[in-house]
Amino acid sequence: MGSSDVISLQVPASPEELKKLRIGDAVNLSGTIYTARDAAHKRMDETLERGEELPFDIRGQIVYYMGPSPARPGRPIGSAGPTTATRMDRYTPRLLDLGMAGMIGKGKRSKAVADAVVRNGGVYFAAVGGAGALLSKAIVSSEVVAYDDLGTEAIRKLEVKDFPVIVVMDAEGGDLYAEVGNNPLTNK
Repeated sequence: MGSSDVISLQVPASPEELKKLRIGDAVNLSGTIYTARDAAHKRMDETLERGEELPFDIRGQIVYYMGPSPARPGRPIGSAGPTTATRMDRYTPRLLDLGMAGMIGKGKRSKAVADAVVRNGGVYFAAVGGAGALLSKAIVSSEVVAYDDLGTEAIRKLEVKDFPVIVVMDAEGGDLYAEVGNNPLTNK
């Protein structure tokens, strides 16, 4: 499993950099990520079904499963904690096959997502659930780029600095949730 040192990673990252990550690695992301939750994923899927282009170039991007609370005065965003990733599982393999580099969320993923992560050399990061106020401090700017009518579920482009995540699925097929679940100390 991952090292005890925190890895600083500029995003979007190269496929080679992402393939070096291993489950358990603590990573601080800096650069650009996008947000999309359930409603945005459904709409992106409908867009693709119609043969149309997605509202942003998904190739090489990290998508954060998050819908923020309203921003406080002087802040770019409100509380910004992760949502449960399994709700996006039906859409994720297709997006990975189209070039999405990875995702940030919380919770286990389906076998189809795990297979797509490996097939595409991707990564699934977990952010700490319940720490949305702290996570928002790593967000430098937030701009709605698509589906403004969805409110908090609109797609946002975020600039982040030292956004803390942990690798929970890697390009080699590692799955931290499976490792922990098979740990005799957890009795699971």
